[in-house]
Amino acid sequence: MKATLKVDPSNQISKIDERIYGSFIEQLGRAVYEGIYQPGQSTADKNGLRRDVIDAIKKLNVPIVRYPGGNFVSQYKWEDGIGPKDVRPTRLDLAWRSIETNQFGLHEFMNWADKVGTKADMAVNLGTRGIMAAANLVEYCNFPKGSYWSDLRRQNGQEQPYNIKTWCLGNEMDGPWEIGQKTAYEYGHLANEAAKAMLAVDDSIELVACGSSSMDNPTFGDWEKTVLDQCYDNVDYLSLHRYYGFYGDDDPNELDNYLGKNIDLDEFIKGVVAICDAVKARKRTKKTINLSLDEWNVWYHSNDQDAKTAPWQTAPHLLEDVYNFEDALLIGSLLMTLLKNSDRVKIACLAQLVNVIAPIMTTDQGVWFQSIFYPYMQVSNYGKGIALTPEVDVATYKSREFDAVPYLDSIATYDQSQDEVTIFAENKNQTEVIDFSTLLRDLNVKKVIEATQFYGYDVKADNRDGKMGLQSLDVSTDDHEIKAKLQPLSWNMIRVHVSK
Repeated sequence: MKATLKVDPSNQISKIDERIYGSFIEQLGRAVYEGIYQPGQSTADKNGLRRDVIDAIKKLNVPIVRYPGGNFVSQYKWEDGIGPKDVRPTRLDLAWRSIETNQFGLHEFMNWADKVGTKADMAVNLGTRGIMAAANLVEYCNFPKGSYWSDLRRQNGQEQPYNIKTWCLGNEMDGPWEIGQKTAYEYGHLANEAAKAMLAVDDSIELVACGSSSMDNPTFGDWEKTVLDQCYDNVDYLSLHRYYGFYGDDDPNELDNYLGKNIDLDEFIKGVVAICDAVKARKRTKKTINLSLDEWNVWYHSNDQDAKTAPWQTAPHLLEDVYNFEDALLIGSLLMTLLKNSDRVKIACLAQLVNVIAPIMTTDQGVWFQSIFYPYMQVSNYGKGIALTPEVDVATYKSREFDAVPYLDSIATYDQSQDEVTIFAENKNQTEVIDFSTLLRDLNVKKVIEATQFYGYDVKADNRDGKMGLQSLDVSTDDHEIKAKLQPLSWNMIRVHVSK
C-alpha cells in the first residue's frame, strides 16, 4: 500500500495555539489526592506535591490545565479551599459521592501549576452558585490589592495576583447528571451576567461558555444557539466535550471502526463551528467565537469497576482506565484532528492528567506511563508553529459507522523559528505496511532530526509492565522528499530541518 502527503508551507490551516495540548485536573478520585498531592510520599516536597509526578508532567509539556472540574465544580465552594488547612471544612462531594477534605485548594493548585510550568484554566461554579461568587474569585486571584478578596489572598500568603487569564463559566450545564442543570436560556443568561461581573473586575480575562457536553445529547445544536444568543458579546470560546469507547470485542471488524472515530470528532467540531458562525451572521457582528474542547479522551475501561465502588470514600479509585495500544492509536488520530481544526479549536484539555482517565498513573512508590502518553507527548512537544493543510493520497476503507476512513492519517507542522517540519503519521491498516512519501513544496530537507515509530504491540496490551516505548524509524530523504515504511497499526513521527 502506498500513501503520499504533500506539504506546502503556503497552504496553512492556522498558527497553532499551544493550549490545544492542555489537560485537566479535577477534585475526583485520585487525580489530586495520591496523584499530584500526597504529603509523606517519598518524593513529596514540603507542600505535599509529588516531585516524581511533576517531572512526569513536564515531559508532556502541558501548557494549560483546567481546574477544579468537571462535575465537581457545580457544587464546589472555592472558599473552602483557602486559608489555614486545619480550619478547612470536610464536605460531601455530591458529584462523585466522595469525601472532600479541602486540604488541596486554590493556592496549592497554583503552586503546583507554577512548578509544572503550566497555566490555569479556572472553572467557576454556575450550577449551585452564581454571579458574585464568580466575580469574587476573579478578584481574589487577579486584583492586586486594596479590596476585601485581594487582601485576603495576600493574608493567605500570595502577595502578587495570580493573573489567571482563562476562565470556564461552569461545566456541562446541559447534562441531567449535573448538580444545578439549567435550560439553555437559563444558563446562557446566567453565563452572560457572570461574565459581565467577572470582566468588570478584570477585563483582560478570556471566558469559555458551556456548549453541549455531548453531540449525542438531545439538546445539541439548539443548546449552542440559545446560549450564544444570550452571551455572545461577553464570551470568547464555546466548549465541547467528547469521549470515546470500544464496545465491540466480539466483532473482528470493530477495531477498524474504533480507529475511525477521529472522523466523528472532526464532524462534531465542524458542526459547532457552523452553529457559532450562524449566530455571528444573525447578530451581524465581526466577533468570532472559537472553540475549547476542554474535555476529550477515551473513557470506558473503568465503567464496571466504578459501578461497584462504595460511596463516601476519600480519594477512591474512580475512572482509572488502563489504556491499551489501540487506545493510543485513536488518541494519536484525535490529536491530529485537533491540529486539522486549529483555525477554530484554540484550547483543548485531555481529560484528565493523573490517575483519572489519564496518561500518568501513580502508586505509592512511583509513576508509570500509559500507552496514550507517547503520542500525546510527541504532539505536545513538537506540534509547533503552523499547522499545514494535509493533502493525502491513500486508499480508504468502510467501517460500521464511517463510509471512508483513510488508511493513513497524517499532518505536518512547520515551525519557522526553528526551520523545522514535523510529520505525524498513523497507519491504520491492520496487516499491510504503507510505503509513505512526504513531498515538500518550496522546502528542502537538510537533515533528519528524529524519526520514531510506536508499534508492534497487541492491540489489547497495556503498559503496566513498563515495556512500551518509542522505537527508531528508518527514513530516507532526497531534497524535497521524505520516505519511510510505516508498519501496520503504527504511530509515527518524523522531524526534519528544512531550508527554503
